[in-house]
Amino acid sequence: MDYKKLFKTRSSRERILRILSFIPDPMMLRLQYRIKLHRGLHLAHPERFTEKLQWYKLNYKDPVMHTCVDKYAVREYVRSKGLGDTLVKLYGRYDSIGDVDWEALPDAFVLKTTHGAGGLSIEICRDKSQLDIEDITDRFSFSGTEVEPKGGGREWAYYGIKKGIICEELLINEEDPDAGVNDYKLLCYAGKPECIIVDVDRYKGHKRNFYDTEWNDLGITSDCPAIDRNIEKPENLKEMLRVAAILSEDFPFVRVDLYNVGGKIYFGELTFYPWSGYVQFTPDKYDFEFGKSFELKKRTADED
Repeated sequence: MDYKKLFKTRSSRERILRILSFIPDPMMLRLQYRIKLHRGLHLAHPERFTEKLQWYKLNYKDPVMHTCVDKYAVREYVRSKGLGDTLVKLYGRYDSIGDVDWEALPDAFVLKTTHGAGGLSIEICRDKSQLDIEDITDRFSFSGTEVEPKGGGREWAYYGIKKGIICEELLINEEDPDAGVNDYKLLCYAGKPECIIVDVDRYKGHKRNFYDTEWNDLGITSDCPAIDRNIEKPENLKEMLRVAAILSEDFPFVRVDLYNVGGKIYFGELTFYPWSGYVQFTPDKYDFEFGKSFELKKRTADED
């Protein structure tokens, strides 16, 4: 059930999801899991990583997660962990696209919503003079001031967070500026990184590899092709693992996204529900392997 393909604008997707909000979360997750992965969802005794992510949505509700998925508020969380030096330079935060002062921005920047991800929620600007402001205004327009419950993936961590937009420095891949910088996504379990997902060529033929923490290629594919060239082990890999461990220590599971540009590590985001839990790994055994370290702990939003 790919809402973004069926309904191109954010406002139309929000209307449809409001209509479907009467469907209970477990039922909706089972329906989506069946449609997307062509198999049943086992919530009583989940073993697969993708199943445990659905369980996580329903049963683990730490209020700190609201802060961590907000792309503006998470900056303070990163600072609280002593990692403020990893934050990308911030040019501004805005309540709506109409608040953006385009003249005040540099020639190159990244614009993205604070409350959502995906291609329609980010603008990579390399030359401000070439911007289509009308198109950006349409894509970045949203209704309401807070994310409503019962969204498409029923992702609890986003419920109630304040909607907004941020503008940050554009990190440059000096070797191939058009490709974008490499993205390192670390699957972490209670402070222990166990897998590093590397995304390359984001804007010119997106590719992805999976490595263990010793930089051995695991030979996994998911929703995009494997990388067609050798990706060198980062010289500061141990530091990346340390940063990821610190940022993930408070949660049973979180994916820590980092950039590594010119030997400097930058924070990207924290993702509690990668792919919203709807991804097919090949070989399939890795769905079980990634689930093994995912300890299921129930938590209610009002716990201390």
